[in-house]
Amino acid sequence: MKKTIKAGVVGIVGVLALTSCTSAGGSSSEDTLAVVAFSVMESANKDVYDAFGETEAGDGIEFAPSYGASGDQSRAVVAGADADIVHFSLETDVTRLVDEGLVDADWRETPTKGIGTSSVVVFVVREGNPLGIKGWDDLVEPGVEIVTPNPGSSGAARWNILGAWAHVVGAGGSEAEAKTFVSQLLKNTPVLPASGREATSAFVEGDQDVLLSYENEAILAKQNGEAIDYVLPEDTLLIENPAAVTTDAKDGATDFLEFMQSADAQELYATFGFRPVEGSGDVELPEVEGANDSADPFPAPATLYSIDGDFGGWAEAADKFFADGEDGGPVGIIPGLIAKSGASAE
Repeated sequence: MKKTIKAGVVGIVGVLALTSCTSAGGSSSEDTLAVVAFSVMESANKDVYDAFGETEAGDGIEFAPSYGASGDQSRAVVAGADADIVHFSLETDVTRLVDEGLVDADWRETPTKGIGTSSVVVFVVREGNPLGIKGWDDLVEPGVEIVTPNPGSSGAARWNILGAWAHVVGAGGSEAEAKTFVSQLLKNTPVLPASGREATSAFVEGDQDVLLSYENEAILAKQNGEAIDYVLPEDTLLIENPAAVTTDAKDGATDFLEFMQSADAQELYATFGFRPVEGSGDVELPEVEGANDSADPFPAPATLYSIDGDFGGWAEAADKFFADGEDGGPVGIIPGLIAKSGASAE
């Protein structure tokens, strides 16, 4: 049975080598669009490419995709990697391209405000949830071993960490208390994989207790037969992944972006565990295999925090929490806490 919702009302994984060229647009064939995306989109995009090819606008269009950690992908486009459409984990990875003149400054002027996919932060646990993990406070208990990716390269990691921060501050805690909480969480996280996809692989192949992840990654892992479950905590963070065309994009790129953000494509993304983005229209939700309740796959958490609503937007949050100290600049809160925690990046 399908369930029709208005997106935004109910609530809101192999890495391929990048192909270098001299500009952000213009792959070898005018009928081939270069898509540069963050790692978790690899499986879900295949069906969306096929569906676009069945439309009048997509007739004859082929795709040359590249997937990897969001920050690495964005920096690669700046360095000259071929890109007609970019789809990243974080707004700041698009902003980098705007600053370089590779994406127009008005990229957010779409019905979905530039968002291509949406999810929430969840806790992936071993099948049967043997530790009885229910909420954020359980993650900082002694002996609980966590996997989360490296916020220096992975957008997923930044969503995860800010979800933890919001858990404290959103309930009235101070920033000092939030720093203590995140420090405790990081002490339970000995290794930080480079991307969200690599973190998922590390968890399913290892013996850690909890993986902080996108809800869609958890659902996809269950669809692939992994012996895991996932927990949607009572309070969590809305994840919004931006998408844009580049300034030198070939014909067809804008049509594909519009298709990505449409109800038809959002229904396809939903089958892979993504929550429909606000502004995409009325999306008919399919039964989603791997969800905790396949007939009601995307329940609204009791409290849903957002970057815009609770952190002042990414322009403010990125500097405050994740500045890396390059060129003698300040170091953000999270890199400082990671350095003190002893967690190592892969």
